Amino acid sequence: MRNKIRIIIFSIFIFLACVQKESLKEIDKKEIKEDLYGILNDINHNYIYLDEKNIDLDCIQEKYSKKIDLIKSEEEVVLFFEYLLDEFYDSHITLNTNRKESFRLYSPIHSKTENRQTIVTNVWQNQIENLTENIIGAEIVKFNNQKFDDVIDQFPTICNDKTDTKTRNWIGNKILAGRYSEPRNLELKLVNGKTIELNIDSLKIKKYSSLLLVDRVDDIAIITINNSLGNNLLITEFDQTLASLTNTKGLIIDLRNTVDGGNSYVARGIMSRFVSKEKPYQKHRIFDETWDKQPKIARSWIEYVDPRGKQYKNPVVILVGRWTGSMGEGLAIGFEGIDRAEIVGTKMEQLAGAVYNFKLKNQTFGFRLSTEKL
Repeated sequence: MRNKIRIIIFSIFIFLACVQKESLKEIDKKEIKEDLYGILNDINHNYIYLDEKNIDLDCIQEKYSKKIDLIKSEEEVVLFFEYLLDEFYDSHITLNTNRKESFRLYSPIHSKTENRQTIVTNVWQNQIENLTENIIGAEIVKFNNQKFDDVIDQFPTICNDKTDTKTRNWIGNKILAGRYSEPRNLELKLVNGKTIELNIDSLKIKKYSSLLLVDRVDDIAIITINNSLGNNLLITEFDQTLASLTNTKGLIIDLRNTVDGGNSYVARGIMSRFVSKEKPYQKHRIFDETWDKQPKIARSWIEYVDPRGKQYKNPVVILVGRWTGSMGEGLAIGFEGIDRAEIVGTKMEQLAGAVYNFKLKNQTFGFRLSTEKL
């Protein structure tokens, strides 16, 4: 027993020593500045939605260059680049790392901010187990005892226009996602005038060990995808499930829990079971090309899905919601593109474009950027 205690104490000592060493590690400001120029260059040349954003790249370069001398820790380096990406108010642009002071990517509550008032517009109803109060339409009055409007104003971006409706709306939902290190306590004024307190972190979100769930209601099959569109094993799982449903009158594919997106390999694998011939499902558009100072020429192409295996021929409905994200949205749009399903539900997550990973030369982490319109 004493030996076990000694081992535990020694392990804690080593851990604390490593933490201290990391905290004392000298921050190379020249390397950060080099990476600042690098990330802005990548965004300027590769971010397909840049022209649609009201963003001043010169402001970002100037303001963030001045912030470099204030950076004192590795965590602050990460937050420096995280906040820079937040300037573009696009949840598809993210670092591939985070720290305790980082913001989460999403919240189980969605809101809309307009005229400096924020209203709850949607909740992750099919995934939340313990929300008993109807909060749709409620005004978010306070966040952690501070006026929500003020919290938006204080969001740590310095160049985007916080008076712009789209920007302010995005920031409001980023605040609801919250930092990993902080609580998320809301004061809500319901539509009936009643005021309640809601701790977002007290909401219990369903967890699944399986890639999908299947159910039958009146000879209609329901396949629910459990946020697994990025797991290539889903294709075989889906095939096996579909084989048991050939005699059903119709099929519902529930994509309301695909918040983390996925990849087109899995999406094509699913759609390929519902077409009898090659069909176009997606158009790609990248930056206009220009060489040798010649005119810009648009470049785009159509992607097809080919039939695979025994086809399911009965009617199909795709169910989507606010937490249908990225490849979940692409799959829904693809089913519509191949004219093989009716799409029903609410507005989706709006994570637009195809994303690719980029590296920062002097950091151990990189970032992802939307480089193609789909």
